[in-house]
Amino acid sequence: MVNQAPTKPASRVAAAPASTIRKPRGLSGTGGRTAALFLTPFFAVFALAMVAPVIYSIVLSFFAQQKSGLGFGEAKTAFVGLENYLQVLQSEAFVGGIGRLALYCAMYIPCMVGGALAFALLLDAAVARARKLFQLLVFLPHAVPGVIAALIWAYLYTPGVSPIVSVLETGGISLNFLDAHLILPSIVNIAVWEWTGYNVIVLFTALQAVPREVLEAARADGAGEIRAALSIKLPLILPALSVIMLFTVIGTLQLFTEPSIISKATASVTSTWVPNMWAYDAAFNRHNLNQAAAASIIIALMAAVLSWAVTRFSSRMNKA
Repeated sequence: MVNQAPTKPASRVAAAPASTIRKPRGLSGTGGRTAALFLTPFFAVFALAMVAPVIYSIVLSFFAQQKSGLGFGEAKTAFVGLENYLQVLQSEAFVGGIGRLALYCAMYIPCMVGGALAFALLLDAAVARARKLFQLLVFLPHAVPGVIAALIWAYLYTPGVSPIVSVLETGGISLNFLDAHLILPSIVNIAVWEWTGYNVIVLFTALQAVPREVLEAARADGAGEIRAALSIKLPLILPALSVIMLFTVIGTLQLFTEPSIISKATASVTSTWVPNMWAYDAAFNRHNLNQAAAASIIIALMAAVLSWAVTRFSSRMNKA
């Protein structure tokens, strides 16, 4: 007779206690404390470097330094509400700077984004040769700091020392790039030269993610490089193009370095030529920090509104 191993009663066959079941680690346990530990330095620096200055600027913009009597008394800080904002918006120099900045955007954004897109599509085309070399040559201007780039172009624009102006004069063409009528396109040229290469790399990277089998199928159907670029590549890189547009719009509102350097070489660029220069002049030349803070908040609000508009437009384009 074969002995069989005794079987456990059904009552003893039970699930393991709940305390022995491993629960997935979430943000509420040790993992959450570890994440908070690593994120704390970032949020601390972000609060000190970004949030605190913005709050301080907002508070500062509602006050003003007022002197009693005929202006010879001791200055006192007084709450003036929106008076600083009204004075900034009533300034002809500030409003003129906004109009000048709008013209700059209308010239700079199509040239830079269109040029970056064209270069990226050419680099991605099958006929492109020596891609690495062309990428380096296109990106190289962006490696030059903005101040140095402005100094280089200020030298190239100055009559009497510029080789470009000398060559043009030899051919019978007399151009003064620092003249009041040409100074805006001259500054646009500096920014396009400086930032096109950076955006070419961004768009070229997005083009590398386009499925090659889709392009091969299009070529098999008889589509050429131009048709494939417009009908397949361009729609697939619209998200990257939207990001570039967003950053470009924000960057144009921060225009400061190029006109500040060029102003040393020509009287066509004043100290209040664009809104950022107006705020700088108010803070460090006229020593009116309250109006400078109000102007900075106005510029930030303009950037927020334009960013929202670009984001909405881009989302509709991506859904179309």
